[in-house]
Amino acid sequence: MGALVVRVAWAWLLLLQLAGASHVVYRDFETKAAATEKVPPSIVDPLLRTGYHFQPPKNWINVSSKKRISCIYNYIWCFVLIYFLSDETAAPMYYEGWYHFFYQYNPKGAVWDNIVWAHSVSRDLINWHALETAIEPSIPADKYGCWSGSATTMPDGTPVIMYTGVNRPGVKHQVQNVAYPKNASDPMLREWVKPDHNPVIVPERDINATEFRDPTTAWLAGDDGHWRLLVGSAAEGGARGVAYVYRSRDFKEWRRVKRPLHSAATGMWECPDFYPVSRDGHTMGLDTNRVCGKCRTKVKYVLKNSLDVRRYDYYTVGTYDQKDERYVPDDPAGDEHHLRYDYGNFYASKTFYDPAKQRRVLWGWANESDTRDHDVAKGWAGIQAIPRKVWLDFSGKQLLQWPIEEVEALRHQPVTLKDTVIKAGEHVEVTGLETEQADVEVTFELSSLDCAESLDPALAHDAERLCGARGADVEGGVGPFGLWVLASANREERTAVFFRVFKVAGSDKPVVLMCTDPTKSSLNPDMYRPTFAGFVDTHLSDGKISLRTLIDRSVVESFGDGGKTCILSRVYPSLAIDKNAHLYVFNNGEEDVKVSLLTAWQMKKPLMNGA
Repeated sequence: MGALVVRVAWAWLLLLQLAGASHVVYRDFETKAAATEKVPPSIVDPLLRTGYHFQPPKNWINVSSKKRISCIYNYIWCFVLIYFLSDETAAPMYYEGWYHFFYQYNPKGAVWDNIVWAHSVSRDLINWHALETAIEPSIPADKYGCWSGSATTMPDGTPVIMYTGVNRPGVKHQVQNVAYPKNASDPMLREWVKPDHNPVIVPERDINATEFRDPTTAWLAGDDGHWRLLVGSAAEGGARGVAYVYRSRDFKEWRRVKRPLHSAATGMWECPDFYPVSRDGHTMGLDTNRVCGKCRTKVKYVLKNSLDVRRYDYYTVGTYDQKDERYVPDDPAGDEHHLRYDYGNFYASKTFYDPAKQRRVLWGWANESDTRDHDVAKGWAGIQAIPRKVWLDFSGKQLLQWPIEEVEALRHQPVTLKDTVIKAGEHVEVTGLETEQADVEVTFELSSLDCAESLDPALAHDAERLCGARGADVEGGVGPFGLWVLASANREERTAVFFRVFKVAGSDKPVVLMCTDPTKSSLNPDMYRPTFAGFVDTHLSDGKISLRTLIDRSVVESFGDGGKTCILSRVYPSLAIDKNAHLYVFNNGEEDVKVSLLTAWQMKKPLMNGA
């Protein structure tokens, strides 16, 4: 919650300056009936609730959330969205044949408040059963809040949870606590106990206690018998993000290592994650606690942090020196250029090692992009992205991500489109299935890059600005080409997921932009519809590029070129709802584009926490 009071005051004063005090309205609580009167019917349409993305039956879910101010001026609301922050994270794990997911939840409403650790279990990460609350405020060390945390599996197989508690009223003084299962023989892990020696980690005097949170999964390194974990923090008045290392032999007494594992001038780091990956391009995941000394030359490490100021997750790939407890990114500019898991609405992610399938699985949270009033009216807010398998690309420069294979069990009624040329300015509808809840895989083939536009040097490192300037409806050379999803029959509403190819003077490698453009996704004029974009690291040597898009009523989750670039977006159409949603392939470029193969499936609805 780092320096929340200061941020709130700052944001409030800025609002008064921009809009005038009489034009700003802030409400902590509103009835559902009152809120419904203020929003278009389509926003509260239950058919916009996602079908196969994880969420509880109702109310607020988050892993790191945002409170919101309701303003008459929507652009002011969008600005303040950045400043009302909280800092909780999920704790996924595998235990005795069950996947466990712990998440921040408000059992009393669809806004951020009254947060507890809810708990669901699954056999396949797709069908979920809700269980009793796992952790809630109950001891002095968490009396004023149970926040972020992670799960660690001990050598004997027993799980342990470390989490952030708030132990003082008024100020968000953060400490780290531990919890154990009451009955480890219960595969559901229904009950958790907190030992009397909590808190086990308290901030030293040189640490800002309001910016000290989110302990990671712990790991063993070397033969010294010490567990390590990271706690996210800030230094230099909040300007510098820091990952502090703490060591312990027994999870009871922890001591801080003198120097941080790593730090960078990015603002506060929250929800850190640190794990090994195979450096030979192998897709198999690695258990953090089972990296043998002789194997370390074949292993790289990933350090991921959620940027409190910018509200996205970034990561670097590098080397971990366990003797000096230091991590060094391979790319010296990595902390500046910000590789991201996802270039869309995706935050506070957490990975875990899945021993059942020997893979590393990534969970990420996606907030709504509507307003607080909308959430109250709907009665729910927040979802999880589809769990993703992650591994290091053969190049060693970045991670690849792909939806876990289990999601494919929801596919049915496939439709294909083969060897179809989409000429300049044309579009083709994909028919024969309902597309409001679908999985679409398509491979595009480019005959030539001769018509590619020259890249503006001023936008060479800013994909979002480039997408804003060169959106889906701006004609180009090679592209924009891609999919219109959640489109109305007359295409008045449509969300574009597309590629656009640029050339750079003096380089044979093209610059490929991937973008999600929802600016025409809804006829509701008050809807927040940001464009999201990232660059795709590819040479297009064979002239082909692939796109996979998961469509789920109000979610568009896309994976470019085999998972090199990922973008999740929240959209709320007013016409393209349920059976009125359509799917198109389009090309607004000068160069013809061939669809080598497109396969689209309707997606069944899994069991989702009783909903």
